[in-house]
Amino acid sequence: MNGTRLRDDLIGVMGAGVGTPLSDADFDDLARRISEQQWERNPVFARFCAARGVQRGSWSSWHALPPVPTRAFRDRGLVSRGPAQAVFRTSGTTGGAAARGEHRVPDLSLYHASLRPNFKAHLLPDGARLPMISLIPSPLEVPDSSLSHMIGVVEAELAAETRYFVDKDGRLEERGLRSALGDAEGAGDPVLVVGTAFAFVHLLDALTARGTRFRLPDGSRVMETGGFKGRSRTVPREELYAAINGRLGIPPRRIVNEYGMTELLSQFYEPVLAGGARLHRPPPWVRTRVLDPATLEPLPPGREGLLCHFDLANLGSVCCVLTEDLGVEPPEVEGHGFRVLGRNPGAEPRGCSLAMDELMTARSGPTL
Repeated sequence: MNGTRLRDDLIGVMGAGVGTPLSDADFDDLARRISEQQWERNPVFARFCAARGVQRGSWSSWHALPPVPTRAFRDRGLVSRGPAQAVFRTSGTTGGAAARGEHRVPDLSLYHASLRPNFKAHLLPDGARLPMISLIPSPLEVPDSSLSHMIGVVEAELAAETRYFVDKDGRLEERGLRSALGDAEGAGDPVLVVGTAFAFVHLLDALTARGTRFRLPDGSRVMETGGFKGRSRTVPREELYAAINGRLGIPPRRIVNEYGMTELLSQFYEPVLAGGARLHRPPPWVRTRVLDPATLEPLPPGREGLLCHFDLANLGSVCCVLTEDLGVEPPEVEGHGFRVLGRNPGAEPRGCSLAMDELMTARSGPTL
C-alpha cells in the first residue's frame, strides 16, 4: 500500500506539469521515501550505498545518495525484486548486443506520467494536436526501445495520427516518406516530425540526391534526438538544422532537441518553442549535477564534467544515475539547465571505474 501511495504522489507531482516547481524540501522527502523502497527491493543498491558510507535513513539530502554508472545497467544483478511490466534495452552501439544495458520497469504508469507533460510543454506548447511523421521505429517493431515506446504513447494520446517510416533495422522507407511530406505540404496543416539525428541525415541525403525540397506548413516542428554515438558519420548540429530548414522548410527555431537515455524514465528538452535558450532543462522531478570525472564531487557552474541525474521517475530501479556524457551548467542559468557536450572520450573516468568496482563487490556481498 505504501508503494502505491508513493507512486500516486509522484504521478501527482508530474501531473502538475513542468511549470510547477518542486521545492528542495519536497524533493528530498520524495527521494527519501523512494530510497527506503529501493533499499528494501534492490539489495545490490543497498549494499552499494553501505559501501559508500550511506546507511538507510541516515542522510539528510538526495545529494548524499551515491550515483550508479549507466554501465551498471548491463549487470543483471542491478534489479529490483518483482516482475517487470517492461524491459527497455540500450542500443548496444559501442559493445554489441551482449553489452546492451537493461532497464527493468515494474510499472509503466510513472514513465507515462513523466513523459506526457514534458513532451506537451516542449513540443506542443500551443496545445496543438498534430499529425506525426516518425523517423523512429514503431513500438510494435521495437518493443524493447524506450524511445519507440515514448513515441507510441505520444501517438496514442497526443498526436492526431502517426505514420512510421523507419523499420526496426533503421531502414528508411523513402518513397512513402516523400509522399507523406508532399501530402503535408499540400494540405497546408502543420505536422510534427520526430526522429533520430542519424535518421534525419539519411532523409536529407536522399532528398539532396533527388534535388527535392519541401516547404512544410507554418507551425510545423521537429523533435531531433539520439546523436551519432557508434555511427561512422557525424554532422554538426548547426549543419544538420540548416539542412532540415533547407530541405523541409522548418527553421532551427522550430527544431527541439530531446536528450534522454534508456536508464532514465524522464527526458530533457530545449525550450526553444517557448523562446528559451538552447540548453536542456530538467523537469521539476529531476535534479541534474555536473560532477568531477575523477572524484565525482560537484563542479561549479561553468566547469565541464560528467552529467549525473536524480530522476524520481526511476522508482522501480535506481534514481541517481551517472552518465558517460560530458556537460556544463552555464553560469548565467545556474540551477535551470545544462548543455550536453558529447560523450566522454578515451578511458573510463576514474570516478566511474571506482563506482563500478564497488557495485561489483556489492553484487557478490551478503543480503542485507
